[in-house]
Amino acid sequence: MEISEVKVKLMGARSDRLKAFCSVTIDKEFVIRDLKIIEGTNGMFVAMPSRKITDKCPTCSGKNHLRAKFCNECGSRLNENRAGRDVEGRSKLHADIAHPINSACRERMQKAIVVAYAEETQQAQLPGYKPSYDEEFDDIDFVEPQVTSHASERHAAAASVVDDEPSAEKIDDDMETESASESDSFGAGIF
Repeated sequence: MEISEVKVKLMGARSDRLKAFCSVTIDKEFVIRDLKIIEGTNGMFVAMPSRKITDKCPTCSGKNHLRAKFCNECGSRLNENRAGRDVEGRSKLHADIAHPINSACRERMQKAIVVAYAEETQQAQLPGYKPSYDEEFDDIDFVEPQVTSHASERHAAAASVVDDEPSAEKIDDDMETESASESDSFGAGIF
């Protein structure tokens, strides 16, 4: 497997732990988007794209996220403890969409992504910085890194209208899984 290209979209100052989203092109033929670069307690790590796990309402069989307290279809109260638990007792609320299946692949991707992130961060400090690929995230409202002194005000204003960012719960879940999987060679879909 050859990692042909890594494109990074910096999150700017609106997120403490979520530093960027990225896409990885493999063998110039296959793209994986929405990987997250997160600053964990042991340094940067990459979380693979994931989706929220759902279950069915016992009353109407409507789909609901596992943290939902009431059914989206019929309004019935749902059991709040219906999420499956991992070996450490944490709720499993997200499932990876794509992930490496061995540690060698995980390490190659991790290295390529961290290098691309460092390069993009350096480029963002230069005057006239233009992100490497706005067109891939046209449907997502990101905040551009700012070099001026008024950057934090613009970031705060933009962040107040954006709700596409992964929840703090998902980032915390990724960080917990990352620290728990350091001894596991497969990393549960994150590196």
